[in-house]
Amino acid sequence: MEASSSCPASASEIVFFDLETTVPNKAGQRFWVLEFGAIIVCPRKLVELDSYSTLVRPTDLSAVALKSGRCDGITREAVANAPAFGEVADKIFSILNGRIWAGHNIRRFDCVRIKEAFAEIGRPAPMPVGMIDSLGVLTEKFGRRAGNMKMATLATYFGLGQQKHRSLEDVRMNLEVLKHCATVLFLESSLPSVMSGKWHNPSTMVTRSRSNGKLPCREENSRKSPPSTTLGYQRAVPYTRGSLGKV
Repeated sequence: MEASSSCPASASEIVFFDLETTVPNKAGQRFWVLEFGAIIVCPRKLVELDSYSTLVRPTDLSAVALKSGRCDGITREAVANAPAFGEVADKIFSILNGRIWAGHNIRRFDCVRIKEAFAEIGRPAPMPVGMIDSLGVLTEKFGRRAGNMKMATLATYFGLGQQKHRSLEDVRMNLEVLKHCATVLFLESSLPSVMSGKWHNPSTMVTRSRSNGKLPCREENSRKSPPSTTLGYQRAVPYTRGSLGKV
């Protein structure tokens, strides 16, 4: 990925990234990275400059389910012929290193998984120049007006469709959710006496997915449940906490 001429050279690019992993269901099991997806975004224009995604074959294929409980989920067959993490590590490093990292609950989940994956192949992990964890930012600034802070819930609140739980689709949804939240907050700050506090109850809203009569796909227990602490913009190396799940 190279910087685009459409973004000023002085602006630090933002990389929104997401991992899909196995879900440990018993003590002693570990997370295996199954997919990496990222988009490079110009912070001045919020336009996508480049993108990359790849499935990843885990060392232990038996840890991947034969069938997925999610629509478009990742199966053992899907990753059987995918590259191992070591084969795509250079590419992932070049995408992440020296950029601002962004994502939903990345500080507690994705950052930890990235560090583990690079450590396993004996390589230093990439480092960010800053971090935007949208879970913390939106919890603090936008609040729970959508019902909870899961990405799927926020996307439904804004009528952005159904979360796919695939890395590239999820990071693009993450960016759109942030844009929508920022617009609402801007409007509220412009007319605080009129708009502040007038949140809509999500149960009264008709979303695109509901209006189309589509039933949501059955979901597995997510490895990405939000933590209870509030995390915002971090200008520090993100490997200081233990891993939790993710939205």
